[in-house]
Amino acid sequence: MNAVFTPISIGAGLLAGQLSKKVFQALWGKFADEEAPKSKHRELVLAQLAVALIVEGAVARLVRGLVDHGTRHAWRTATGSWPGAERPEDEE
Repeated sequence: MNAVFTPISIGAGLLAGQLSKKVFQALWGKFADEEAPKSKHRELVLAQLAVALIVEGAVARLVRGLVDHGTRHAWRTATGSWPGAERPEDEE
């Protein structure tokens, strides 16, 4: 069953990445009138770049985690089996 779930999980992860970009851009737009700074920009405020990177990373992790967990719940509903460990101590 894991071989079938893996491509689904990869696809969901890619979609989560795109969704997290949209969420970050919307969130950044609430607090700043300009586009979030990127490390490739030459002239920027370093503190603003640091905040943008921290927020972007947190949003990405949150969205990917929620999408992954939701995908696993959908898989369990469809197949009756949970793809992965039942609880943290089962991961060894």
